[in-house]
Amino acid sequence: MADKFQNKYRIPSARHPNWDYGTNGAYFITICTKNRQYFLGECEKGKMRLSTIGAIVQGFWYEIPNHFPFIELGEFVVMPNHIHGILIVNKNGFDENIDIIAPVETLQCNVSTENKNEFYQKISPKSGSISTIIRSYKSICTKHIHAAFPTLNFEWQTRFWDNIIRDDEAFNIISQYIINNPLNWEEDRMFGEEMKPE
Repeated sequence: MADKFQNKYRIPSARHPNWDYGTNGAYFITICTKNRQYFLGECEKGKMRLSTIGAIVQGFWYEIPNHFPFIELGEFVVMPNHIHGILIVNKNGFDENIDIIAPVETLQCNVSTENKNEFYQKISPKSGSISTIIRSYKSICTKHIHAAFPTLNFEWQTRFWDNIIRDDEAFNIISQYIINNPLNWEEDRMFGEEMKPE
């Protein structure tokens, strides 16, 4: 049964329950815009033409290793309503307790009751994990997009999709899929899936 907090059910994580997402490995990440709206640009004749928002999203992806120095970037592409990228975690040579420079301000919680703190510790992403990195990435993108386009109702989909890449063959197949995504856009399951805002 799902955990409850403040008498509400918490949606279970989409992450693999038996995997430590802070451990070394390669991760295929997909992040969609809310309602899969085409905020990030247009794909025409197999090529992406990024909007300003798409350029912001692309720029901050390439910034990730500057804030999380144990991350290496694999292939990456911005599509009209989602992004695909590979993040490679390599903490060899890094102190496990390293202070990571996150690209967003730390959120402060003024509530200090013990039960709430224990609950949040259980459900919060661990420092240096893929979830922490994606949360910081989405947050800094959103902050800059809202500053540039204050009247635009840009949001990310609440969650993100990940695939733990198991071996070199899978890494190569996924890398090629990312590279070819613009060429295959009209066959993509997210093509034509733009939904109206709620």
